[in-house]
Amino acid sequence: MQRFPESFGQMLRGFQQSRVLLTAIELDIFTAVGDGADARTVAGRADTDVRATESLLNALVALGLLSKSSGQYSNLETARLFLVAGSPADARLALMHNVDMWRSWSSLTDCVRAGTAVGWRSVEERDDRWTEAFIAAMHHNAATRAEQVAEAIDLHGPARILDVGGGSGAYSIAFCRRDPTIEAEILDLPTVVPIATRHVSEAGLSDRIHLRAGDMLTDSFGKGFDLVILSAICHMLSHEDNVRLLAKAHDALASGGRVVIQDFILSDDKTQPVAAALFALNMLVATKQGSAYSEAEYRDWLDQAGFRAGERIALPGPTDLVVGQR
Repeated sequence: MQRFPESFGQMLRGFQQSRVLLTAIELDIFTAVGDGADARTVAGRADTDVRATESLLNALVALGLLSKSSGQYSNLETARLFLVAGSPADARLALMHNVDMWRSWSSLTDCVRAGTAVGWRSVEERDDRWTEAFIAAMHHNAATRAEQVAEAIDLHGPARILDVGGGSGAYSIAFCRRDPTIEAEILDLPTVVPIATRHVSEAGLSDRIHLRAGDMLTDSFGKGFDLVILSAICHMLSHEDNVRLLAKAHDALASGGRVVIQDFILSDDKTQPVAAALFALNMLVATKQGSAYSEAEYRDWLDQAGFRAGERIALPGPTDLVVGQR
């Protein structure tokens, strides 16, 4: 009998390693391990079953996140750095967004049948824990990305920025740090603004970055901005809503102003790169009409909204920029 190639089998079972890690994050196992503990101690700290916890801990050893010696488990470097409470780069809250993504991806079959996310809820309908994890994940991803974008755009002040759906404010913060004459305004939902306010305050930029609660598709953007940032926004929306959004950005810009789109950008046949093709499915399970889009689609939308031909700027990593000028 012809056997599947091992590479195919590994792809088919890939979810197993992901689920082990997600469960460990969800149960805060790495914090429970602390400076070293046996399975019974970890189970007591995590309020879990001892036998099941031991199996989970052994799998985490196999995956290279823990070590084991004489029945004692210890965190290895990645776990110590990112997955333990109070660690220097504690990313547990941000990584909880991946736990939420697992639940959405479990509905992929039904979403493909339906053509949209099933059981979809708006951000305003989500609980505070989901919102905090989502914004934390976006902030974690933007930690270095924002600096790369600010450097690539090289906006010289004095200038006004509108950061649409700005989340934690990472991009506004990066631009304002580069030039003390730049001011920014973040427009986001009422549930997100308090989180952004906290990040802006921690950055010491409350006097130059202003927060406004609103809906990007229905509320006014204002006028006279030099730059409108749409970072990780367009993939949440349909073709029609993206044209509307870019038209609003066009109206909000001063003459010569620019709109900057940061997102996954697919090849014209929409099969590459892999990260973008998978992200299109992530938007299928998570949004009503979102997807990943091609460069040609972005250029077409910019043209419909009245911008000059879009310029693509490559960045390190999975996403690029498309820039349009008014």
